[in-house]
Amino acid sequence: MRVSSLEKFNRYLQLQATIQGKVPLRQQPSITISRESGAGATTVAHMVADQLNAIVKPVETEAAWTVFDKNLAREVLVEHKLPLDLEKFMVEDALLPVESIVEELLGLHPNTEWLAQQTTKTILRLASMGRVVMVGRGAEVITQLLPYVFHVRLVAPLSKRVNQEAEFYGLSPNEAAMKVSEEDQARHRYLRRYFGADNDNPLLYHLVINTAKTGFADAAEIIVQATLKHYREYLHARA
Repeated sequence: MRVSSLEKFNRYLQLQATIQGKVPLRQQPSITISRESGAGATTVAHMVADQLNAIVKPVETEAAWTVFDKNLAREVLVEHKLPLDLEKFMVEDALLPVESIVEELLGLHPNTEWLAQQTTKTILRLASMGRVVMVGRGAEVITQLLPYVFHVRLVAPLSKRVNQEAEFYGLSPNEAAMKVSEEDQARHRYLRRYFGADNDNPLLYHLVINTAKTGFADAAEIIVQATLKHYREYLHARA
C-alpha cells in the first residue's frame, strides 16, 4: 500500500521525537534544492534520499532521509495546527488571485506573509532535525546560516526543460513552455518578496548542476558525494 506524504512526515516527526527523547545526537546534515522548472528537482531529490539511505543505512537512533517538496505546504499546516484548506493559499508565488486578496482583507484566512513565516519555522525545524532534502520554498535562503546544510541549484537549457515538462505532464510544447515560464517567474517573485533574494544568485549554493549535462542519476550521485564531504568537513571543524 502506498504511504502518503503526510503519513511519511508524521512518521518522520514521531521517530525524531522518540530518538531525541532517548539519547543526545550530534547534528545531522540536510540538503536544500533550488531549481529551474523542468530541471528534474523532485526526481533528483528522491534519488538523493534513496542513495543516502543505501550508503548510510538508518539505525534505531537515526531517521531515514526524507524528501519534502510539494508536500511541504501541508506539513506546515499540520505542524502549526492550521486548517488544511489553507493549502490552496500556500503557493510558491507572491501573487494571488483577486478573490484570495479580498478574503485575506476580510480576515477569512491568514495573510500570505504570516503563512510564509510559518513555513520558515517548519523549514528551520526540519533542517535542525537533519536527514531531510527540502525542495524550493526559499529553503536555501532560510537555512543559509546553518553550516550543516548543503545547498544545490538545478538548472538546464530552456528547450530541455520544456521537453521534460511536456513529456512528464503530457502537455503540448506551447503549454509546457508557458508552464515553465510561469513557474520560474513565480519562484523568483516568492523569493524576492519574502526573503529579498534572487534564486539565480550562484553565491547561495555550494553546487550548481546542469541536469541536461549530467542526467538525473549522475546529478543525484554528485549531490550525495558532495554532501557527505561537506558534512565530514563540518564535523572536523567542530572537533
